[in-house]
Amino acid sequence: MDNLTHTLTALAMSQAGLNRKTRFATLALVIGANLPDIDLLWSMGGHGNYLKYHRGFTHSLAGVAVLGAALAALIHYVGQRAGPPKKASPPLDARWLFIICWIATGSHLLMDFTNAYGVRLFSPFSERWYAWDIMPIVDFLLLALLILGLGVPALFRIISEEVGARKPAYQRGAIFALAGLVLLWGVRDLAHRRALSLLDANTYGHEDPLEIGAFPTFASPLAWSGVAETNSAFYVLGVDALADNVDPRRARVLPKAEPSPALEAALKTRTGGVFADFARFLWSQVDETEDGYDVTLRDLRFASVSEERPGFVVRIALDKNLRVESEEFSFSGRTRN
Repeated sequence: MDNLTHTLTALAMSQAGLNRKTRFATLALVIGANLPDIDLLWSMGGHGNYLKYHRGFTHSLAGVAVLGAALAALIHYVGQRAGPPKKASPPLDARWLFIICWIATGSHLLMDFTNAYGVRLFSPFSERWYAWDIMPIVDFLLLALLILGLGVPALFRIISEEVGARKPAYQRGAIFALAGLVLLWGVRDLAHRRALSLLDANTYGHEDPLEIGAFPTFASPLAWSGVAETNSAFYVLGVDALADNVDPRRARVLPKAEPSPALEAALKTRTGGVFADFARFLWSQVDETEDGYDVTLRDLRFASVSEERPGFVVRIALDKNLRVESEEFSFSGRTRN
């Protein structure tokens, strides 16, 4: 998920009651809910580094445990040397501080697990990806729920201060936001299962699907981007979870490339190899040019029915002797060399 969603979720957990357990609880929650993304620091440079290192160890069960413990130890060390708390602030409680930091880093792992990108739960012991596939990276409905749950009580609090009325608590709004988050996950999970069922009930080009996937869109919890792989092609099509069926004839058809030395050479490059390990629906295209070959690799999880959104793409240029001239990775129009 995006870092704004992580931060607002942390604030909701704090206002729901965790801020009463120990001093610095809100600080620990906000930092901890974003801390696993520290891997971006070593994911920036070089071909394929983003895919190789992002959501690796720091997005694993072991990683969030280590990060949570380190954060709790640091805040406890600094907190012991800070000035005395205000009367309304709870005392510094080491036990609760560690629990809250683990809740914070664990919430990051759980929320990233819900989207199609996924996490490597058991890194460094296994680099296998796990994903629930129910949430987009940025979900505007979830953001609206969090902003509503946190913002409305704050607004009423300001109004109450002006009129001299009793100040409303933030807790109910925070609990509303967190309950809305869980409810949204439930709705999306049901819609996801329905989309998969619709995709599996069809044939594609007179072939049964070898593998299917349904991935969330930004439009609606009921609108999904479906992918069906057959022996000869990939089919990318929109799926309405409330529809009675899907029409494979309206799919975007991407024929599979024939095995070739150029494709094999591209997949042996560092960027190509990392991308092949990451991609769940790997589609490749080889174009011969005057100087050699242009090889394009895409992960169709992030493709769209139209060609307007290219998704995750690797482009590798080879000369006539299959030596690499250039390689790049891009997503959503942004390129990483």
